[in-house]
Amino acid sequence: MKKPNSTARLIIICGLPGSGKTTLAKCLEESLHAVRLSPDEWMDVLSINLYDEEARARIESLQWKLGQQLLKLGLVVIIEWGTWGKSERDALREGARNLGAAVELHYLSAPPEILFERIQRRGMENPPIKREDVFRWAEIIQVPTEEEMKLFDPASKCTQNQETLYA
Repeated sequence: MKKPNSTARLIIICGLPGSGKTTLAKCLEESLHAVRLSPDEWMDVLSINLYDEEARARIESLQWKLGQQLLKLGLVVIIEWGTWGKSERDALREGARNLGAAVELHYLSAPPEILFERIQRRGMENPPIKREDVFRWAEIIQVPTEEEMKLFDPASKCTQNQETLYA
């Protein structure tokens, strides 16, 4: 592991659709003058279907390469991928730590019914996300345990009004 870089920091945002990942990530991006990496936004700009998992994997790979370069420069990088699996979070944490960066994990959650309501309200997905998908995803996600959370550095705070984050 490299000597810690006092400014380099990776912030991983974990959660299901509708949990507030983008809202929190944008707030932290502004508060910390960070670089935010979101595959959904890249896919939208490139007119790639959000459900194209192969394209998403390629974009996340490109974003991680870029993120590592930015961490080497001592910057703050926000990964807004959802990171549903522990192995994915482990790989990101270990990769960033090997570059001397601090690493945070922010886990956002809400009951599936609330997630579905939020997704319906924003109306961004085409085709729309179905209620049964949200409930299935809630069963699939590997929620970070207390033990896993202890592997990360203390989480940065968003300086915007927290009440508006998850409206």
